[in-house]
Amino acid sequence: MNVEKIILNNEGTIVDVRTPEEFRGGHVAGSINIPLQEVPNRIEELKSLKAPLVLCCASGGRSGQATHYLSNQGIECCNAGSWLDVNYYQSKKA
Repeated sequence: MNVEKIILNNEGTIVDVRTPEEFRGGHVAGSINIPLQEVPNRIEELKSLKAPLVLCCASGGRSGQATHYLSNQGIECCNAGSWLDVNYYQSKKA
C-alpha cells in the first residue's frame, strides 16, 4: 500500500494512535484519535471507518503495533509512521 497515494487521493481514514495529550499538541487535519491502548475495545468503530485505515503516531512504533493487530482482525490498514510525515503528504494536496 502506498501511504502517500492513499492520502493524496483521499482514500481511507487517518487514525492517530497517540495519547489524547499528544494529539492535542498537534495532529493531522481530519484525523481521528484512537489511542493504542483503546484499539481492542474500539474494534467495531474501527471496522466502520472508511478503509484503508492510515495509522500514525509519533515515530511509527505504536502505529506499527496497531497495524499488526488490526490486520489480524481483517481490517485493511497500513502503518504510515510519524504523524508529521502524514501531515506532509496531506499538505501536498493543496
